[in-house]
Amino acid sequence: MDVTKIFGTNVFNDAVMRRWLPKDTYKVLKKSIELETQLPVEVADVVANAMKDWAIERGATHYTHWFQPLTGITAEKHDSFISPTSQGGVVMEFSGKQLVKGEPDASSLPSGGLRATSEARGYTAWDCTSPAFLKEDAAGDVTLCIPSAFCSYTGGALDKKTPLLRSINAVSAQALRILRVLGNKTTQKVTANIGAEQEYFLVEKELFAQRLDLIVAGRTLFGAPAPKGQEMEDHYFGQIRDRIADFMKDLDKELWKLGIASTTKHNEVAPSQFEMAPIFTTANIAADQNQLVMELLQKVALRRDLVCLLHEKPYAGLNGSGKHTNWSLSTDDGMNLLEPGKTPHDNAQFLLFICALIKAVDLHADMVRRSAANSGNDHRLGGNEAPPAIISIFMGEELTDILEAIAEGKQAKTTAATNMKVGVDTLPHFPKDNADRNRTSPFAFTGNKFEFRMVPSSASISRPCIVLNTIVTEALDDFATRLEKSKDVNKETASIIRDTMRNHGKIIFNGNNYSEEWEKEAKKRGLLNISSTVDALKVFLGKKAVSIFEKYKVLSKEEIEARYEVYLGQYSKQINIEANAALDMVKSLYIPAVVQFTKELAESIEKLAAVNGPDEVQRDLLAKVSVLLKSAYRNTQKLENEREKASKISDTLKRGTAFRDKVLAVMTDLRENIDTLETLTPRRLWPVPTYADLLFNL
Repeated sequence: MDVTKIFGTNVFNDAVMRRWLPKDTYKVLKKSIELETQLPVEVADVVANAMKDWAIERGATHYTHWFQPLTGITAEKHDSFISPTSQGGVVMEFSGKQLVKGEPDASSLPSGGLRATSEARGYTAWDCTSPAFLKEDAAGDVTLCIPSAFCSYTGGALDKKTPLLRSINAVSAQALRILRVLGNKTTQKVTANIGAEQEYFLVEKELFAQRLDLIVAGRTLFGAPAPKGQEMEDHYFGQIRDRIADFMKDLDKELWKLGIASTTKHNEVAPSQFEMAPIFTTANIAADQNQLVMELLQKVALRRDLVCLLHEKPYAGLNGSGKHTNWSLSTDDGMNLLEPGKTPHDNAQFLLFICALIKAVDLHADMVRRSAANSGNDHRLGGNEAPPAIISIFMGEELTDILEAIAEGKQAKTTAATNMKVGVDTLPHFPKDNADRNRTSPFAFTGNKFEFRMVPSSASISRPCIVLNTIVTEALDDFATRLEKSKDVNKETASIIRDTMRNHGKIIFNGNNYSEEWEKEAKKRGLLNISSTVDALKVFLGKKAVSIFEKYKVLSKEEIEARYEVYLGQYSKQINIEANAALDMVKSLYIPAVVQFTKELAESIEKLAAVNGPDEVQRDLLAKVSVLLKSAYRNTQKLENEREKASKISDTLKRGTAFRDKVLAVMTDLRENIDTLETLTPRRLWPVPTYADLLFNL
């Protein structure tokens, strides 16, 4: 496979535009993209026609405005290119109007009150900064996909793309102010970049189909631990089995055709857990591409009789899945603003942007935590290679020392790079990094970027990126104002660093974030420990959050309130689905199986009694099983009651709290009953695949 020949073949990228568009049209479109200006109608018509011809040549018959509603997944309504003629035939047409604007039915998509229930009208608008692409389905149908924003009839953002684009513009504007005051007169735009490391599990399709909990909830609601888990530490970076390698090869091919630079693939820590990672790109394109990554993971898996699980915690007691989101800022002329260089201690530009991150994350740690909140992540955060619910920043000892020295008015210096020597003459000497990595930190500086490790594996990366862009915008705005008013930029820079470390240095922690000691220390520092989605989402309605989003025109108060209602509602709906699945499985599968087992035990005891045989084991086992069965039955009744009561609560917050505190608590008790019964019941009677079946059959 020649990667260079297939890469981007299904993307209307710059090279394709050069080939298919007239020169003048290409120049106008490029200028519109670069300057983010509206495309003239007549130019849009030419672009649309070229895009149509290119798509048809590659087999397309339909097009769709591909958008990202508040469901967290993508949405699409397919329309054909055909247009009837007066002679009874058809021609293939696609106008600039159709390219620029779509009108999907918005009535069944979440709005959180941004539109009335009776109002069906919604609009999609072409985002020309993200290239159009072709989707191929299993039947061979090809569809032209046009990345689009999605808004209500009144203009409210009903999607994740619109506020992301707004936040990108906001951070660019304030970053440029910093660069200008530092003497940079050439940079015209600053871009937020993202590289999202996608973790996932694979499971046999046949076994998946026998687990209702996996089908409807994405995670196992029941399951005793397998004899072996991840304690041998033999899966991480281990040999990739042939079947999985074939799946990964197919996945890479599909990703490369869509211009997604998938580079890294490997076994993750838990059995049947894996990871893929692309090369970073601009935040907007990265967000679009990650949605495609998740979709293709699931599609390609099915071709191999596998199912891809994107849930954050599909298996209890094993590592969950995250999506480490690597965030940085770069200029249109090639500078990474988080690049320390060889002498970071005297790199004013780098230190200012680093301090902006420190200040932003400390001031808005609650918003950062909120951006990573969903019901699945509540099962993951706090252990098993996942960061804790406490937000802190890892800077590395050297960089921390530099910042502290400047803050204290001392001479800061950078340790000279050294070579690593491992004591084997035949091995090469290679440069040693000045700082180690910290895998326990939720927000870690990793050389020239920040790695946000809290992001849920199933979620859009738009949410955390929107928050990071916005809070950094505020910090940069403050710094720029101070620098613009100062008579001595160098002195004011030192003053900014000093103030940042004094007021916000408490957010920096370079130790073990998983330790109990850190939890205690964090509390002393006044750092928040927000353990649940319900509590995290309350931040939405706070004056601080509303103020910052409105100030930088990222989200209006109405759009913020809408998202609060949508996300909190989704939380309750998810727990309700899980409760329904648990009840179904217990009543239709587990209890009948255990009842059959007790019947067999009773019959065995009766037969042994007839011949005066020993029955102590059977009686003891029957007693244990009967107690657990009775408890499971009572917890089933309790779960039904608590689920029903929670569902009837009208207030969104109170309903979410009830599902968290009441419904989930009973589900936990019920799971304990069933999991213990699994260890006592014969395998031939157990009605569903076990953890051993699910995890070790690939």
